[in-house]
Amino acid sequence: MAGLRRRCLSVPLRVGVACAALAGGMADAGAQQTLPQEQGSQQDPTDSRLFRPLIDGDPRNPQRFRKPQYGYSPAFGAGTTGFDSTNARVKRRVQQDRQRRKTIETQRAQPVVAPVPDRTVAPVFQPPPPSVAATRALNRNAASPEITGETPRPVRKNFVEEDPFSPLGIRAGSLILRPAIEVFAGRDSNPPRAENPVGSSFETVAPELQIRSDWSRHEFSADLKSKYTWYNKLENFNKPEVDLNAKARIDITRQTRAELEGRYKLLADSPSDPNLPQGIAKPPLYYQSGATAGLAHRFNRLEISAKGLFDRTAYDQAELNDGTTQSLKDRNFDQYAGLLRVGYEIYPGLTPFVEGGIDRRIHDLQYDFSGLQRDSDGKVIRGGSTFEFTRHLTGEASIGYLQRDYKDPTLGKLHGVIYDAALTYYATPLTTLKLDAKSRVDESVLPGVSGALIRDVGLQVDHGFRRWLIGTLKFGFGQDDYEGSTRVDDRYTASAALTYKITREVHLKGEFRREWLRSNVEGADYTANIAMVGLRFQR
Repeated sequence: MAGLRRRCLSVPLRVGVACAALAGGMADAGAQQTLPQEQGSQQDPTDSRLFRPLIDGDPRNPQRFRKPQYGYSPAFGAGTTGFDSTNARVKRRVQQDRQRRKTIETQRAQPVVAPVPDRTVAPVFQPPPPSVAATRALNRNAASPEITGETPRPVRKNFVEEDPFSPLGIRAGSLILRPAIEVFAGRDSNPPRAENPVGSSFETVAPELQIRSDWSRHEFSADLKSKYTWYNKLENFNKPEVDLNAKARIDITRQTRAELEGRYKLLADSPSDPNLPQGIAKPPLYYQSGATAGLAHRFNRLEISAKGLFDRTAYDQAELNDGTTQSLKDRNFDQYAGLLRVGYEIYPGLTPFVEGGIDRRIHDLQYDFSGLQRDSDGKVIRGGSTFEFTRHLTGEASIGYLQRDYKDPTLGKLHGVIYDAALTYYATPLTTLKLDAKSRVDESVLPGVSGALIRDVGLQVDHGFRRWLIGTLKFGFGQDDYEGSTRVDDRYTASAALTYKITREVHLKGEFRREWLRSNVEGADYTANIAMVGLRFQR
C-alpha cells in the first residue's frame, strides 16, 4: 500500500489525484475489515492528504469526499438548529428532539458485525444501515412518523386577504348584504353649467346596498344606489339620483342558462342640455326603467345567446322662470329590442364574438310639438371579444356600426361607428387600470335634428401607496354629435381622489374634479371645478 502511494506521488497532478482516491478506497476497505479488532485504538481513520471529511456522519466510517454542489442555494450548508443565512429560525418541538437523540444513541450503541455470507446460495445485496447524517435528514422531515414515532401535524397555510379593508357584509340566509352610506361636503364653482359661472357650497348623502347570492347553482346580484345633493345658494339645482339594478342567472343545465335583468333610474336632466325649453327655472327629472330576458346555450366551445329588451323613458314637466310649467311629453318613448350573439372560445380566457341587434322606438305622441314624427328603427352590428388572461386582464371590448332610420322623411338617417368596452387590467398588486367606453343614441326635439350620437370613454388608475391609502386618477372624454345640425359638443373630465381607510367600516375620502365643455355653438361652453371631502361608512 505504501509503495502504491509513493508511485502516485511521482506522477502528474491529475493522475495523482486519481491514484490518491484509489489508494484511499483501498485503505478504507482495509480499515473496515480490521475495524472490529481496532475499536479500542485512537487511530484516526482519515488521511490528511485527502479532502476533509464531512462533520455529519459516522465517525467510525467518515465520508471522504463532499458531494459537489453546483449553483447557489441559500443556507445549503447551515446546521439543523438556530438561524441560517435566510434569517429563518428552525423550529423543533422538545419531544421530537428527545426522540431523535434517543434514536441516534441507540444506533451508535449497536456493534458493527461483519456479515457472514451464505455460500450455499448466491449472496444477496443488503443495503448498509443509514448513517447519522441520513438519520438527521429524515428527522428533519415532519412527515416521517416511523422516525419520530408521532403523528405529523397538518401544515397550516397562512391565508392572505386580498383587501383587508373590504366590507364583511351581513349574511341573511343564503344572501350577503353589504350596506354603505357616504356623506360629503364641498363646493361647486358652476352648478348651472353655464358660460357665466355662479358657485355654491353643497352637501351630498349617498346610501347604497349591494346584494350577492351564495348558492352552489344559479346566481343573483343587485346594486341599489341613490344620492341627493343640496346646493346652499342655488336650491333650484338640487338633484336626486337613483340607480337600481338586479340580475339573475338560472342554470337550466350544464350548457344552458337563462339570464334576467331589471333596472330603474331617476336622474335630473343636465342644465346644459340643448333640448330644454328657454327660460327654465330648474332641470326636470326623468325616469328610465327596463327589463331583459335571455337564453344562452353552449355547444362545446361555441356559445349562442339571444336576448329581448324593453326600456321606457319618461320626463316630468319643466318649471319656467315665470312660474308656469311646460309639458315634455313629446320626449317620452318606449324601446323594444332584440340581440343575438355568437361566440367561440379559442382558448380559456379569449372568446371572440359577433353580435347583431334591431330595435324600435315608439313615442307617446305621434307628432312632437314641432310637428315631426320621432318614431324610428335601429340596427347595430358589432364584433369583439371577452378577456380573462390569468386574472391580469378581464372584461369585454367591441367595435361596430349603428344606423337609425326615422319615420318622418324630413329627418335624416343617423349612423356612425360605435365602441363599447369594460376592461380591467391588474398591472401590479398595487396598481389597477380600468377602461370604460359606451356609445348610444339620444332622442332630440330640436327642429330638423334627428338625434345625437353619444360616445364616452374613460380611464381610471388606482394605486395603493399602502393597503389603507389608495390614490385614484380619472380622465374622461365624451362627444355629442347632433345629426341634422352642425353642432358638436366635446366634454372633458379630470379628477384626483385619495381614500384613507381608517378601519374596515370607516373610510375618509377627498376628491377634486374639473369638468368642461367646448362646443362649436356660441354660448354653450362652460367650466366647473368641484372639491369635496367626506366619510364612507360600510358594513
